[in-house]
Amino acid sequence: MGFVLRWIFALVLVAATYNPTEWNYVAWITRSWPDQMPLAVLLGLLLLVGYIIYLRATLRSIGAFGMGLILAIFAALVWVLIDFQLLNLDDPGLNTWLAILALSFVLGIGLSWSLVRRRLSGQADVDDVDEV
Repeated sequence: MGFVLRWIFALVLVAATYNPTEWNYVAWITRSWPDQMPLAVLLGLLLLVGYIIYLRATLRSIGAFGMGLILAIFAALVWVLIDFQLLNLDDPGLNTWLAILALSFVLGIGLSWSLVRRRLSGQADVDDVDEV
């Protein structure tokens, strides 16, 4: 259940930033930047904090290679769905949602990977700590 919650938050984070509907930060900020500048800056900073938390944890746990590997697995899954004619990529909105889904999986797995590794191996990860 922990992974699902981390993934849902990652999905909300990525989709809140941009999605093919009008309900996202990028569309909102382009419409209302002059009128809502303070609120836009605040929400932008909150989104940035969310991305920093997720990206830092993801890079520390699975690294750039792991991120690429997860994206490659997702791309292969999409390829299989297209090959079995279960998915058609003619709709640009669907393509955007697939990209949002892929990025949210990368971030969700990256944030949860240390917990998965600990359960599989029984070994805990320890961050580098500077001794004073």
